[in-house]
Amino acid sequence: MAQQVKAVVARAKGAPVEVTTIVVPDPGRGEAVVRIQACGVCHTDLHYREGGINDEFPFLLGHEAAGIVESVGEGVTEVEPGDFVVLNWRAVCGQCRACKRGRPQYCFNTHNAKQKMTLLDGTELSPALGIGAFAEKTLVAAGQCTKVDPAAEPAVAGLLGCGVMAGLGAAINTGNVGRGDTVAVIGCGGVGGAAVMGSRLAGASKIIAVDIDDRKLETARKLGATHTVNSRTTDPVEAIRELTGGNGADVVVEAVGRPETYKQAFYARDLAGTVVLVGVPTPEMTLELPLLDVFGRGGALKSSWYGDCLPSRDFPMLIDLYLQGRLDLGAFVTETIELDAVEQAFERMHHGDVLRSVVVL
Repeated sequence: MAQQVKAVVARAKGAPVEVTTIVVPDPGRGEAVVRIQACGVCHTDLHYREGGINDEFPFLLGHEAAGIVESVGEGVTEVEPGDFVVLNWRAVCGQCRACKRGRPQYCFNTHNAKQKMTLLDGTELSPALGIGAFAEKTLVAAGQCTKVDPAAEPAVAGLLGCGVMAGLGAAINTGNVGRGDTVAVIGCGGVGGAAVMGSRLAGASKIIAVDIDDRKLETARKLGATHTVNSRTTDPVEAIRELTGGNGADVVVEAVGRPETYKQAFYARDLAGTVVLVGVPTPEMTLELPLLDVFGRGGALKSSWYGDCLPSRDFPMLIDLYLQGRLDLGAFVTETIELDAVEQAFERMHHGDVLRSVVVL
């Protein structure tokens, strides 16, 4: 039987979000209903509200979540009612050319729930990243549920659903940071901070955090940065080179998503180093680089989508590290809030006051 629950909806571009009642259908074949326990307020949700993703309003926001599986549809074997899960937006298909080549982290046919959640008047909702978890309950594809150790705090575990995983994965999976490497991270919000933490976990010898906000740089030090550079007052390329013997860093993670900072990353890497773009640009942005410089510097220029993660592999492993005290995921939770405080959380995010606000239900 369909259920009515409270949820956060963005009805129009730029309009404040609102808490309203939505209808969640019973799970169909391959689907699951999840009772949400916690959901992080991610910048991508703000992108949706501002029309930066598409114009398929109204949006059911929220996607960085953890909760309990309440019910499952026909044919579901991955999870069962009562399982504690982190939701992911990469439910791999197992059949596309990437999956068949043994690279499911690049799956080209990830899937979502087939049925639609709606407003009370029947208006179909577009769930953010196919999840829509600023809600008491949500309907997802069962493959979007990744079972993890229930000993983990939901407010912490849910962060792996997007931003923290994106940053950790950008360093570990995409950048392949290894023992003794030098790393620079440009942009030290939640994603960049996670890249700092991931670099430390991977054994980097020097981790240089770059930002224009001293508060974020101080946080980056707590997360594992060995050096900080305020790029508002200091040329970050020159500073990174000076800190790496004049060579540049082995891996530079760009977590801002702007042409200016990408150029800084490009010129701040060692000649055969790697640039990882994990910051999300807007559609109108373009990049211009001398082709001779691209040719002459070697190395690799990579983009990192969701930290090149495979949720079934990475989420349980990272939760285990957290429970062992080896990965301080709790450091990213700045505050916990209620469902009706999401709009205010967007404001605090905009002003750089938080790493993560987390809705707890």
